[in-house]
Amino acid sequence: MSLQLVVVTGMSGAGRSTAAHCLEDLGWFVVDNLPPSLLGTMVDLAVGSEGAVEKIAVVTDLRSRPFVGDLRTALADLALRGTRAKVLFLEASDEALVRRFDSVRRPHPMQGDGRLVDGIDRERELLRDERGEADLVLDTSLLNVYELRARVAAAFDAQAAQAPLQLTVMSFGYKYGLPVDADLVVDCRFLPNPHWVPELRPHTGQDAAVRDYVLAQQGAAEFLDRYEQFVRLLADGYLREGKRYALLAVGCTGGKHRSVAMTEELAARLAATGVDVQVQHRDLGRE
Repeated sequence: MSLQLVVVTGMSGAGRSTAAHCLEDLGWFVVDNLPPSLLGTMVDLAVGSEGAVEKIAVVTDLRSRPFVGDLRTALADLALRGTRAKVLFLEASDEALVRRFDSVRRPHPMQGDGRLVDGIDRERELLRDERGEADLVLDTSLLNVYELRARVAAAFDAQAAQAPLQLTVMSFGYKYGLPVDADLVVDCRFLPNPHWVPELRPHTGQDAAVRDYVLAQQGAAEFLDRYEQFVRLLADGYLREGKRYALLAVGCTGGKHRSVAMTEELAARLAATGVDVQVQHRDLGRE
């Protein structure tokens, strides 16, 4: 069996330790805060163990300075030697990171004498290229510890790799920004907005009156029929390529009416065909 290598990196406070603990529980040999320049040495030691170590997960972050050049150089050198590392990048929104750092009352590693958000901005800019080159990017803003562990297990556990594709259908509001970890984004703003119907405005897409209004609009049923077929085709392709998790984002202006109703209906249709599907409403209640 060839050596498997995962590099866990990303934003401070985004859940690297949780991901590392999950991989350790799954039987990976985990090394925290390893300087990237020592990745090759770690691989050599694992190869020399004669099968005792077959899966290594390395957590690297801003403590391993200089971070950017060393990591990219180390990964390129390993690839030339025949070892292809997978990079897991964890990120979260500024709001989520600020909340997490405030809860533990610790400064951000790049904060210095400035504000917490200044440190977050510096780190995000420093890691921009690494995020773009990562094999898997997980946004943990809305995930609890158990949900993050489930995502990591689905990506790196051999048994989980035999499981069916897990689909999450998420509603969102465009005015709050796109979900950064969405695999697909679809726009429901082509449908009339219940916000402009006085008796529907205070309700949400989970209420029967709004749902019936949205689904009765011209194009709604045709969209659901075609998009359901497309998602099922996509799911089959994902499974063939070894992808076990996908996030489908359905958006409208505020994430309250149209996207919520369409998300609920699409998820119900997919579940009825045997798809493992979950529903999330990212922005419901923000207005």
